[in-house]
Amino acid sequence: MDVVSFLRFADGCQDGYLGTLRASRPHARRPLWVSRFPAPAVWTSPRRGRINWKCGVALMPTITAVMLSWNSRQYAQSCLQALLDSDRDGYSLEVIIIDNGSSEQEVVSVPSDLAEVTVIINDRNRGVAPARNQGIRRAGGEYVLLLDDDTRVSTNALATMLRVAVETGAGVVGPKLVGLDGSLQYTCRLFPTLGGKLGRRLPKGYLRRQAHLEEFRDWDHSHRREVDYVIGACQLIDRRTIADVGLLDEAIFYGPEDVDFCLRARMSGWSVLYEPLAVVEHVEQRITRARRLNRLAFLHASSLAYYFCKHRYAISRKRLYARMPGPA
Repeated sequence: MDVVSFLRFADGCQDGYLGTLRASRPHARRPLWVSRFPAPAVWTSPRRGRINWKCGVALMPTITAVMLSWNSRQYAQSCLQALLDSDRDGYSLEVIIIDNGSSEQEVVSVPSDLAEVTVIINDRNRGVAPARNQGIRRAGGEYVLLLDDDTRVSTNALATMLRVAVETGAGVVGPKLVGLDGSLQYTCRLFPTLGGKLGRRLPKGYLRRQAHLEEFRDWDHSHRREVDYVIGACQLIDRRTIADVGLLDEAIFYGPEDVDFCLRARMSGWSVLYEPLAVVEHVEQRITRARRLNRLAFLHASSLAYYFCKHRYAISRKRLYARMPGPA
């Protein structure tokens, strides 16, 4: 009998303890998801005519949340608390906070007894991609959650995204982002074009319609869908995808580093999924809305120009899709 069923006895079993296993009747092979076991377990029947078998029980996957913060202590504290309050069914969590050159009074405060939380303080604003990469390099988890400090994950959002990533093998999974009033934010999109970017700033016309199509505004966002990219306000990334395509492009100071990463993932055969059952609150474009004509707006425009030059397209996505493996 090379395949057996397992019964796990819950009496007195708590996190951090091995469960008790015993052999049961044979059954057809099927995937088995086992959670809350800290180490491989071995059991041998001492009975007459015994069956000797070993059960290697996988460790729970770890999600490393890399939160980027800049001059927003109030948001960061709320974001951290939501992470710590999330339902950790089937995974363990570590949090790395990158404070990207905030003024002294705006640095997030973390209790010293929270061993799963690490804070890295930069002496200046190093840009989004370089700062996120600091956290990715320190991450110990099989999955990396990139998120902004003005987000608040719902209690089951991480577990839902992890389940989708495991079941589908997706390289990147993005949640449904909503405003504080519950309004939908259009954060899963087609790869941008220059016309679409210009159209977002026009009241009507052909380019405005193109912008709406790029943001899937003709779709109700109520079911899972493979998309070109999900925005970097919240992305769950399989660590194998990072090993395959590399870190975020540090030449992009502030802008489409999320688009660039998803594009490279798609080029390497990884899928990017939008999952509406994972809900995350997001204060959309808090910085750029407050100060549209500032240095960050200029850096975003220059980063977008760099992105278009790097991937050799700006007007049409057809040549881009033609270089991708499989159907677009």
